[in-house]
Amino acid sequence: MVQKPSSLRYRVVAGCLLLALSPFALWFPSPFRTHRGPSTPIASGDPAEILKNGCPQFEPLVPSYTSPSLEKMENFIDTPTFFNQSIQRLSAAVQIETQSFDDMGAIGSDPRWEVFYPFAAYLKATFPLIHSKLALDVVNTHGLIYTWHGTNATLKPTLLMAHQDVVPVPESTIPSWTHPPFAGHFDGEFIWGRGASDCKNQLIAIMTAVELLLATDFTPKRTLILSFGFDEEISGREGAGHLAPFLSQRYGPDSIAVIVDEGAGISTAWGTPFATPGVAEKGYIDVDVVVRMPGGHSSVPPDHNGIGVMSELITLIESNRYTPRLNTGNPYLGLLQCGAQHSPDFPPKLKDLLSTHHTQQCSAKDDPLALEASKQSPATKYLMTTSIAVDVITGGVKVNALPERTVATINHRVNVGEHPSLVRAKLTSLAATVAQKYNLSLHAFTGEADAETPSSITLTALDTELEPAPVTPTEVEGATPWSVLSGTTRGVYAAQDVIMAPGMSTGNTDTRYYWDLTRHIFRYGPGWDGVVGGGKGGLGNAHTVDERVSVGAHVNGVRWFGRFVRNMDEVVLE
Repeated sequence: MVQKPSSLRYRVVAGCLLLALSPFALWFPSPFRTHRGPSTPIASGDPAEILKNGCPQFEPLVPSYTSPSLEKMENFIDTPTFFNQSIQRLSAAVQIETQSFDDMGAIGSDPRWEVFYPFAAYLKATFPLIHSKLALDVVNTHGLIYTWHGTNATLKPTLLMAHQDVVPVPESTIPSWTHPPFAGHFDGEFIWGRGASDCKNQLIAIMTAVELLLATDFTPKRTLILSFGFDEEISGREGAGHLAPFLSQRYGPDSIAVIVDEGAGISTAWGTPFATPGVAEKGYIDVDVVVRMPGGHSSVPPDHNGIGVMSELITLIESNRYTPRLNTGNPYLGLLQCGAQHSPDFPPKLKDLLSTHHTQQCSAKDDPLALEASKQSPATKYLMTTSIAVDVITGGVKVNALPERTVATINHRVNVGEHPSLVRAKLTSLAATVAQKYNLSLHAFTGEADAETPSSITLTALDTELEPAPVTPTEVEGATPWSVLSGTTRGVYAAQDVIMAPGMSTGNTDTRYYWDLTRHIFRYGPGWDGVVGGGKGGLGNAHTVDERVSVGAHVNGVRWFGRFVRNMDEVVLE
């Protein structure tokens, strides 16, 4: 017997979903417009016009105000002395093992949180001007908010973010590391170690840039806020989950001019260097699937026990994956537009498909552009595809006893332009097929804690559910945060003629908690070593063996943050 979901929102969508079991696309207004100063909007439904005009570039932006002390600071960043100091600062930060674990207990009772005390002490010792001249609020024990108050309280603040914690290093992987994971080893080019790229590189670059500015005669008109969480790698609930409400209570909704957090950086595509700040994030939903079937002695087994039925359901789920779809709001569509306009090596087939691309309301029809673009790599594919990953499974307690309760947890990252409710509907449909085959009842997303019954399949969404992030505006009507970020990047990397394009990563960041503070959120790692076609300044082996970052990239990150703060201070935002 199959019990249907109790709410219409979780029922299988008629038509497209039942026909194709693939995601449907919602129409989003295009975030890309022509700009060279004030811009003229392009009709969002006209792909040919978007292709023709969709990726003009800003001129390099260099702060107009300067002084002997600011010029001295800029020159100092280019010196061997500063390079060596940068090695010491970042290496020492990597050596503090700020690992966060999925099973962390409460702050104050789980001793694994204690490592953030020495990290905070290290920041205090390393950046004395920040700690003597800026206001520091410690939020939920280890969250850090530094505030450099501007002289003009009517200007919305600039907010720079990073996180203190790092992904754990499994003991079994340590022999595979070229250098010990917490040694902070410098080999003449790279600093190696967990957190070197994700994201102590960014945190130390921000702090260094602000420390340098404090040593000059620079006095900001626009308030500058630094916000550093400490559990981003395990969902950010204790860190950003408290920091964002703290700032919201202090400043109110839509009170921040711009947020820059960790994210994509600069890399070469189609023979051209692109900077791709993340202007969106995919949604997120974890689902527990529970199969309950009778137990008994394994010497008299049924044809299919709970583990077998679960395996069949997982196989069905994995064989009905979501298809790639480039909804109009997806930033990767903007990157394709920029590639078509600025890259001589851009594939002709993609260019042809781009010129005729349009988004369908119903996903029964394939998206030819998305299908072709997704062939570039799995990482590219999942920038435009809802992902499915069965990551955890448990079942059975004894080798001679039939399993009575089998549980699988399935992670989904929801494509831009789609919704977690679509995942619920699709899983409900697939589970119904298996439940009917084995005469099991189905309890799909009922919201009841005791929904499970004997001989049943139960689907439950965990409390990690997240809609896709609002897409940050990249159109321009005069001066905007996007124009400042773009101009600053093209100023720092003027010699390489870096092309700005909207981007997105497949993961989620602490910015999920900050949506109410501003529409202008960028997930961006601006540090790059400047080597076109061979740059090593990206997220080098983040989350895995041999994580590292080039010191040249780190130094350029310091330069970028210093100039961005100054450029934001000078701009009159529209």
